Amino acid sequence: MAKLAIVILNWNGRRFLERFLPTLESTLPEYAEIVIADNASSDDSVSFLKNNFPNIRILEHTENEGFAKGYNHALENVEAEYYCLLNSDIEVTEHWIEPIIEQMDANEKIAAVQPKLLSYDRRDEFEYAGAAGGFVDKYGYPFCRGRVFSNVEKDHGQYDTMIDIFWATGAALFVRSYVYHTMGGLDPDFFAHMEEIDFCWRIKNAGYKIKINPASVVYHIGGGTLPKNNSYKTYLNFRNNLFLLLKNLPEERLRKTFIVKFFLDQVAAFFFLLQGHFKDFTAVYKAMHDFYKNYDYCKAKRNTLPKLAFEDTYPKSIVFLHYFKRKKIFNGESFS
Repeated sequence: MAKLAIVILNWNGRRFLERFLPTLESTLPEYAEIVIADNASSDDSVSFLKNNFPNIRILEHTENEGFAKGYNHALENVEAEYYCLLNSDIEVTEHWIEPIIEQMDANEKIAAVQPKLLSYDRRDEFEYAGAAGGFVDKYGYPFCRGRVFSNVEKDHGQYDTMIDIFWATGAALFVRSYVYHTMGGLDPDFFAHMEEIDFCWRIKNAGYKIKINPASVVYHIGGGTLPKNNSYKTYLNFRNNLFLLLKNLPEERLRKTFIVKFFLDQVAAFFFLLQGHFKDFTAVYKAMHDFYKNYDYCKAKRNTLPKLAFEDTYPKSIVFLHYFKRKKIFNGESFS
């Protein structure tokens, strides 16, 4: 059994595999292996891998199961002490693995760690999907050190500290295999987007820590499967954010939070309409409709989960701080 299994969930990503797998292979310590789980790609990903990387193990799914279910299915068949869930559009750097494994070996209460995530195209900037560690505000809006909404900072080493974070990016997520399976893995009802935030919230509920290790650096293209302006991504983000809150918020916060959240989502839909993004406008309402259609099912799910003290989320609204008070930078404790 390998100490670390780096598992890449691939869907029509041959161009990324060809570009980034050689570098990934060159950085592997002797205790690590690479596994590719193919989500029923329609391109030539699988044949390309078999012809060019015969030593890499391939798991072939018969259908596109999405990010969450696809990983759950794959990891049922992977034995290792640690997993690294790695996007196919990630370029790794030398010695990106060792600092994180050493950190997790030293403290068994650390369940998950992410590297510092920088932009592949703008290499002195943080990358949107995780930057230097993720957090969530009182209404479920995710943000990062290095990225608040669309405001992305340049990396000057200002966040080169190992701190506790609320969520670690699913683009490059190191996690103890025992914890992954004990917590039930990623929630397949999310399909894709925000499933790692839900997973990390459950990890914190169970008393584990989640960390950022900036000694490990990777570069992320981002939007490799669904571009940022894709209306289906808009739908998933709005629907899954509601799932996230209903599953994990303490009971006493639910009613007030959803009243405000309903209003904020309406405002977002209105702005999409003003900008001429009609598909995004309708995606928001479809997300709300599908959430409420599945409300009882999701509410029942929360009853099986331990609940987190609300104070562990950021206690203010980043919508108010960012758009009304013009706060653009979060240092891990406060905005400026």
